[in-house]
Amino acid sequence: LGVFAMTDAGLKAVSNPSAIFLSQHKQDVSGSVVMVAWEGTRPLLLEVQALVDDSNSSSSHARRLALGLDNNRVAMLLALMNRYLGMHMHSQDIFVNVVGGMKVAETSVDLAIIAALISSEKDKPIPHNVVIFGELGLGGEIRPVQNGQLRIMEAAKHGFVKAIVPEANAPKKAIAKFEVIGISNIRQIVDHI
Repeated sequence: LGVFAMTDAGLKAVSNPSAIFLSQHKQDVSGSVVMVAWEGTRPLLLEVQALVDDSNSSSSHARRLALGLDNNRVAMLLALMNRYLGMHMHSQDIFVNVVGGMKVAETSVDLAIIAALISSEKDKPIPHNVVIFGELGLGGEIRPVQNGQLRIMEAAKHGFVKAIVPEANAPKKAIAKFEVIGISNIRQIVDHI
């Protein structure tokens, strides 16, 4: 993946494409989580946002909208939250978005979506210097993702200080000034956010 900006002098390569896709909040915001996606041959920091709100719909169906993500995947993650976390959001409107218009097809976004939904529903911001990534299985287990170490190094390079990742992706050696929390099931994410 190459990112270029159109300038007066023509196309110029963007040296830090991750900065384009991250909001610049002055303070931590509920429902906002940074994850590290893998696009082509490089890691890319992206912000996932979620909004959980009481449904004003007169029908029995709450709204579900996912921008930049697979709607079916989000529905599955909501079912996992219901089953394993006891979070019943069937009567709430759910909106999930990847900032900057990016589309994320890989499953490493699962854990970030769950964290963003919990953060929004509980109105508890996740610190802006934390990254979260990992795939969820239907048994509530957190599965490792490809290039986990490179994703963690990308986050550290951009000034993040903490990562919540699948246990199997946690590095064997400590990274200076960077905390990595490896988790193995969906219930553990609540303890760490």
